Amino acid sequence: MSAPAPTPAPTPPRSVPPRVGVWLIGARGSVATTVVAGCAALTAGLRPPTGLVTETPAFAGSGLPALSSLVFGGHDTLDCPLPKRAEQLAAGGVLPPGLPSAVTAELTAADREIRPGGPLPGDTRDEEQLIAAFTADLRAFVRRNGLARAVVVNVASTEPAPAGPALPPSSLYAAAALRAGCPYADFTPSTGLRHPALAGPAAASGLPYAGRDGKTGQTLLRSVLGPMFTQRALDVRAWSGANLLGGGDGAALADPAAAAAKNAGKERVLADTLGTTPEGQVHIDDVPALGDWKTAWDHIAFDGFLGTRMILQTIWQGCDSALAAPLVLDLARLLARAHEHGLSGPRPELAFYFKDPLGDAPSSLADQHTELLRFARRLTVGTGEQR
Repeated sequence: MSAPAPTPAPTPPRSVPPRVGVWLIGARGSVATTVVAGCAALTAGLRPPTGLVTETPAFAGSGLPALSSLVFGGHDTLDCPLPKRAEQLAAGGVLPPGLPSAVTAELTAADREIRPGGPLPGDTRDEEQLIAAFTADLRAFVRRNGLARAVVVNVASTEPAPAGPALPPSSLYAAAALRAGCPYADFTPSTGLRHPALAGPAAASGLPYAGRDGKTGQTLLRSVLGPMFTQRALDVRAWSGANLLGGGDGAALADPAAAAAKNAGKERVLADTLGTTPEGQVHIDDVPALGDWKTAWDHIAFDGFLGTRMILQTIWQGCDSALAAPLVLDLARLLARAHEHGLSGPRPELAFYFKDPLGDAPSSLADQHTELLRFARRLTVGTGEQR
């Protein structure tokens, strides 16, 4: 009598990577919509990861959360559903034709996770009540979706600098992120986490955070050109610029106070890379017809050998949302991994992404990129590191 066939060993369950939340402030804006639609497109293999630095080989072993593991939600004061917003962006050439319909399910799922922001006109809640409400929204998001952690990224329109001690909306959201235990990134020049009242809570939170003001166009170019002039010992006499843009960002920056907040980061890049502040200013003009597209012009007057006077002019024409979205995904993944790795405090290694970075960071884009790659290697070593 033949022996019975051995019972096959049970197939071990497939390991499911932990899910990570990305909570976007301004969740129904152009940048946020492009982030959600773009992540869905990449996950489905519909588009290559162009512009996504964390998808380059240098980050392959860094333990970053997979794009497919990201779950989106956020706060906004607008009520336009994400699928409709995506259709508008496709009509304007921001998203590829047909993409909104291809990722409708993902857009709809993210839209269900968006909660009302504030304060809205007539809102009688005080600062503590608003922070508590925003914190509750974040905690419920994490609990409802079984997330390992969530990262908060502010991609809302630029707000003017506060005139008094009251917390502006960006700082209310930042305070809620700290209270909910979420790493935080200021992708706008708004006050956010830099309000003096949040210095103590941020330091005590044990969370990693980064900012501020995403470096997507004109300032990205300045951070490359500024060091070039310095390294070649060329004397920059004046550096002037102009920005023409539309969309929500253009409308927000039509406010001189908001524009001043935006320009501060641009000026800091020049001062840091040149060692002095040259003559000239950046002018920002709202041109609604341009929609999400931006034209940035720079006029640089410099002296060469024997005082020979020369000029460099540059023109940058790009789509703000398409430039910003991959950076937002990079930052969410890097901060989530930093949190998992036990890192805390401002992350100067992420200066590569910002006009006005936190911490002691170099100003040259090349040096910032070197620090970012060093950070990627650091994230591959061990777990539970505290700093």
